[in-house]
Amino acid sequence: WILHDWDDDHCLKLLENCWKALPENGKVIIAEMVLPETVDNSLSTSAVFQLDLLMLALNHGGKERTEKEFEGLAKVAGFTGIKAICCAYNFWVIEFYKNKSSNI
Repeated sequence: WILHDWDDDHCLKLLENCWKALPENGKVIIAEMVLPETVDNSLSTSAVFQLDLLMLALNHGGKERTEKEFEGLAKVAGFTGIKAICCAYNFWVIEFYKNKSSNI
């Protein structure tokens, strides 16, 4: 839960610095709540939207993001491989690979 505290520009700086520091076959692992692409009435969806509002109120630019938004940030930062490892109640573990060939 690091990226949801920051606006897109700060997230890009964090991810770009991670990318630069990684070895050629390195990866960054994030654990974040992910906004669903379609809204339903589940408790987990309600919780992620409530947290999104909290981030808006407490952190200038902080927000929850969709999977596509995380992919976009990762690609702009230089990562070539992105893989969602697991999801439980809209909590996701996502890996960003420096080189797509590392995604084995």
